[in-house]
Amino acid sequence: MTIAEGRRIAVTKAAEDPKIQEMVDSCTYLKIPVHAELDKAYSRDFFQRGRIRVQIKKPDNTPHNPDIPNKMALMLKLGELIPKHVGRTKKDKDKEGGGGGGGAGGSHGGAGGSEKKGKGGKKRR
Repeated sequence: MTIAEGRRIAVTKAAEDPKIQEMVDSCTYLKIPVHAELDKAYSRDFFQRGRIRVQIKKPDNTPHNPDIPNKMALMLKLGELIPKHVGRTKKDKDKEGGGGGGGAGGSHGGAGGSEKKGKGGKKRR
């Protein structure tokens, strides 16, 4: 989807698959009041559960964070912060360290070729 088709921010500036808790933590880091509603669902994608509500401006119409004056600026900043989130960096390190075992797993088939491939039923004439 492009911005002209309704995308909010560019793909290059967006975070991939953001979670509710990551967005809440990022808003808290930015000192923006936030409330997570985990029981809500987005009408177009009912299985995507949860939403956050943020208060960007104070009652006197000044922003809580001078760097975030509007919703667009908040979405761009979340796109920067979420990939750096502690939960994501831990997962990335686990993927790098845990999956690189090599050839002892036996997932490459075998060199002898003794395993049969196919259905293995009787041949009909």
